[in-house]
Amino acid sequence: MKNVRLFWLIGIVLLFAGQSLYAQSKKEKKEQKANEVKELIDSKRFTVNVNRAIPMGGRSVNLTSPYSLEMRGDSVISYLPYFGRAYSAPYGGGDGLRFEKSITDYQCSFNKKGTAQIQFRTRSDDDTFAFNVQVFSNGSATINVTPVNKQNITFYGELAPEKKE
Repeated sequence: MKNVRLFWLIGIVLLFAGQSLYAQSKKEKKEQKANEVKELIDSKRFTVNVNRAIPMGGRSVNLTSPYSLEMRGDSVISYLPYFGRAYSAPYGGGDGLRFEKSITDYQCSFNKKGTAQIQFRTRSDDDTFAFNVQVFSNGSATINVTPVNKQNITFYGELAPEKKE
């Protein structure tokens, strides 16, 4: 009977000790992820892989194809679909939000929780766009695109891990 009590006591102590070790490593992983996100944003070289689109006045659309927004210093590579109403469109319907152009009016700031707020403008052959990108400390991202000749659209996705070269 004494051995059974001792066994239970040791089991409970190990259980609580294991949980406290796990909690510390979880906190450290969260901080490490936040630091990696901040470094990527500060370098102006990152990619957001998009998995959901929400057009203004429409339903959420889950995206199955690989769509992304890629920042490369002073240029942006946008490979995003467009769902919504266009006030004026080029002959043939245009190419959605697919272009590689230089950016202007770039602004980046971080709040207390480590969320990056990135704003910039770009001009394609069809339209002018204002981008508002929020990248959270856990790597999730929200992209709000405001075109001049179309309705707004919002995308949700994840910050892609840094490519090892």
